[in-house]
Amino acid sequence: MKRNKLRGSMGDIVTYLVLLIASLAVLVPVLWMISTSLKSPEDTFSTPPQWLPGHPTVDAFKRIWSDYPFGTYFANSLIVVIGATVVSLLFSTLAGFGTSRFHFRGKGTYLTFLLVTQMFPSIMLLIPMYKIMTQLGLINTLLGLIVTYITFTIPICSWMMLGYFDTISKELDQAASIDGCSKFRTFWQIILPLALPGVVATAIYSFIVGWNEYLFAVILMSSENMKTIPVGVGQLVSLNKIEWNDLMAASLIATLPVSVIFIFLQKFMINSLTAGAIK
Repeated sequence: MKRNKLRGSMGDIVTYLVLLIASLAVLVPVLWMISTSLKSPEDTFSTPPQWLPGHPTVDAFKRIWSDYPFGTYFANSLIVVIGATVVSLLFSTLAGFGTSRFHFRGKGTYLTFLLVTQMFPSIMLLIPMYKIMTQLGLINTLLGLIVTYITFTIPICSWMMLGYFDTISKELDQAASIDGCSKFRTFWQIILPLALPGVVATAIYSFIVGWNEYLFAVILMSSENMKTIPVGVGQLVSLNKIEWNDLMAASLIATLPVSVIFIFLQKFMINSLTAGAIK
């Protein structure tokens, strides 16, 4: 009995050590980024390196907003990501409900097609997408970027919503049908409110994907007043010089919205991803 308890204690110690090492691997780069953003240029390149800024300053954060058009970048990212998220939610909730509640010919093929579309790397779709957007006159427009983002968020969002709708008993649909509710009314007034955690999780996923997207944004947006946050951060890395203080401050600002959203709404994300695993 004592031997079993000892083994259990050793197992717990090893588990906590692994978790501690993993946490440090994630947190140390973030802490170094915060420290660098608060350093003066002299402290940044001091030898040996300073883990903590000797004379903390927020000049880098001020320069981000005064010397660079980061206000425009931030606004563009919000418009594009929120627009793409709303459209993705609209179509993915309807698609998820339809595939969960209705049986139709080709349903398996349709679901497989949604997954297959995610197997292709983004770089393969770049030239076709650029040609399509050029023909539609959507190059260098926020609408063009919104349309581009929903093409690779809707398939996965539909699968996420399908998994969540499958966890909601179909007996509710039958009871609503007996009471005279139409399919759409059943979806809107009964099923969708119950699926709200899944909707929130899907919105988080779509927001994160759109907020971090760089490749299509840098190709489809050439005008300075149309660029997004990831492109703006990337432009701080030049061939001749890198202002590390400004780069770290801009990176912190870019990660702030996603970090805040994930911290407060992560439980919805976890619940949606595990939905359907146990029935």
